[in-house]
Amino acid sequence: MRRTTVALSALAAVLLASAPAAATTLTPPGWEPAPSAPWNVPAGARCDFPVHGEPVVDEVVRRVLERRPDGSAKRVAYKGDLVVRVTNTDTGASYDADASGTAVVEYRVDGSQHWAVLGPVLVGFAEGGGTLARGLYVIDGAYTMEISAAGYKSVTMAHGTTDDLCARID
Repeated sequence: MRRTTVALSALAAVLLASAPAAATTLTPPGWEPAPSAPWNVPAGARCDFPVHGEPVVDEVVRRVLERRPDGSAKRVAYKGDLVVRVTNTDTGASYDADASGTAVVEYRVDGSQHWAVLGPVLVGFAEGGGTLARGLYVIDGAYTMEISAAGYKSVTMAHGTTDDLCARID
């Protein structure tokens, strides 16, 4: 497993269908901002209730480590602080989730991905969509995640924890 660090604003973006927004800090040389936009998921998609997520701290940057001959990114490192306020939009209950992990993501030509992660990342799972039950989780530790071209997420934990955010804001 390669040990390049990466924060997963991109994971939030890819896994929770967010789009880029503006970063707030200076970008280190060789890195570029990789911010996340607010996102919404309907009741039943991740939690039993509708959920809104919005970055309250977003200093994530990315660096392309390897490109394909066509110029597209093959391996990308992500790092930086990311705190996402996750809100139950039915009740207003919210929790500020630290998703400031680091990771290297390999984007494969078939649309699948391999994530090598160290630290906390916010990940959403659909019903039957992975190795965790339907929900929103902060997965923290040293682990890998395979995402199939169809979106199935398989987490292999070397050491770490999962925090069920649906339970926190129910």
